Amino acid sequence: MYRYDEFDHGFVTERARQFRGQVTRRLAGDLTEEQFKPLRLQNGLYLQLHAYMLRIAIPYGVLSSRQLRQLAMIARRWDRGFGHFTTRQNIQFNWIKLEDAPDILDALAEVEMHAIQTSGNCIRNVTADPYAGVAMDEIEDPRVWAEVLRQWSTIHPEFTFLPRKFKVAITGAAEDRAAILFHDIGLKIVKGPEGATGFRVYVGGGQGRTPYVAQEIARFVPRARLLSYLEAVMRVYNLHGRRDNIYKARIKILVNALGIDEFRRQVEAEWATLDAPSIDLPDEEFQRIAAYFAPRKLKPRPQEDTGIEARRTTDPLFARWLRTNVLPHRVPGYAIVNISFKEPGKVPGDATAEQMEAVAALAEQYGHDEIRVSYQQNLVLPTVAVADLARIYDALIKQRLETANTELITDIIACPGLDYCNLANARSIPIAQEIAKRFADPARAEVIGPLRLNISGCINACGHHHAGNIGILGVDKKGTEHYQITLGGSPKDDAEVGDIIGPSFTADAVPDAIEKIVETYLSLRRDASETFVVAYRRLGKVPFRTALYGPEPTRRADREAAHV
Repeated sequence: MYRYDEFDHGFVTERARQFRGQVTRRLAGDLTEEQFKPLRLQNGLYLQLHAYMLRIAIPYGVLSSRQLRQLAMIARRWDRGFGHFTTRQNIQFNWIKLEDAPDILDALAEVEMHAIQTSGNCIRNVTADPYAGVAMDEIEDPRVWAEVLRQWSTIHPEFTFLPRKFKVAITGAAEDRAAILFHDIGLKIVKGPEGATGFRVYVGGGQGRTPYVAQEIARFVPRARLLSYLEAVMRVYNLHGRRDNIYKARIKILVNALGIDEFRRQVEAEWATLDAPSIDLPDEEFQRIAAYFAPRKLKPRPQEDTGIEARRTTDPLFARWLRTNVLPHRVPGYAIVNISFKEPGKVPGDATAEQMEAVAALAEQYGHDEIRVSYQQNLVLPTVAVADLARIYDALIKQRLETANTELITDIIACPGLDYCNLANARSIPIAQEIAKRFADPARAEVIGPLRLNISGCINACGHHHAGNIGILGVDKKGTEHYQITLGGSPKDDAEVGDIIGPSFTADAVPDAIEKIVETYLSLRRDASETFVVAYRRLGKVPFRTALYGPEPTRRADREAAHV
């Protein structure tokens, strides 16, 4: 993983020192909250319902054991003993005291971490495939380019105060595991006509009040010219993006207002005027950064281990965990391990200090000192020996992290909702907990199969509800929390915004509604291989609406009776 150079160390240390002075002035009353707000947001500090929340950057989701231990220390010393992993591959601490924030930034700087550009109208943390560098279907490791983009975008003089926040995601694999089509810019590493790698570029994706799937703007941008091309995209957006209306300020609105063809024309015209050699990355600089991500020299191992196979046959819980949470590695004899923070009944994405320390120890002992954060709010050990899987599983049991549900119905993405966030209209955590408990039987979850269920507490969609196969949106109706359900969304290569299925439900009715949706799917799917989203797209809304609200004539009669 990337290591700070002298510039990085100096920059982060100076920013922390500068913020300490700003906090001192705020506490002394020399700065009003209005004056202080843009300063704290530049350092990831939000004022939430009950306390300050600090969002810490985890660039492209990569952590070392030392860094994860430091996050555990911060949770124990300055929060309430836990942190919350987010859909941006970051971590949030929700109970921060303002006077402690400078000390936390100093502690982060000690382990090459910071909170810069985790908020505000700037280019946020670049996210990537959590299996980058180890996936079987990968063309090229996207972490190298994610780091290039991090260095390019950090305090970029022209893009620090954009019309709105800006999110970039990148993948280098055949399968999209970074939801690139729901980002302002999505990048996919592809092979060019002569075999050289470059980028397919998508723009204008996003969720929130007006969700859009990103559209292709460039079929192939040579890697040597990526930065100048992105600079052109950003300049067109920065010039035309709506600064007069916060709800219309995202690039998705601009792209759809102009049309993709006109937006592309303006970007290419801008690109032609740029001094590309002064922007694009020299090959020697690319090679310098790429050296940090060189593939590990792994000791050759047998593809199968007799001890693991023996336990698989005698321990059904271990066998299920292997099926759901363990994936093949590109090097034979190794595996990718997903660690679920979605135990039914617990808060999705929350990790205690003890759990973080335990995962750090596992990474140190078995995982080559590397951890990844997925946008599904889980952790990943990207490189472990197959022979060590049982030892890892047994250690996870001690921390209640052995839940076998990766990509299943209880692997729920959830935002903090009204329990923490001052933007939320409804609670999301209790609803997610109740749904997870309803489907807590792991055998039943396996029968249901791959199913993304996401929930947000407001239209900002931090819980990615638009992209869920089943999405749930909390809304406020005259002081009462209601929940709108969408079906058929997907964050992958078949990206689609879910369809609103009908009228909303009260909080206590949501688990029953999800139960009816799932049972309808199970009764109508062609066979066990037909996933929920595929079945929904084949069947359409009608059978699900009927299961939830009754046959159409009955619904019509109910409406007429209500009208009378």
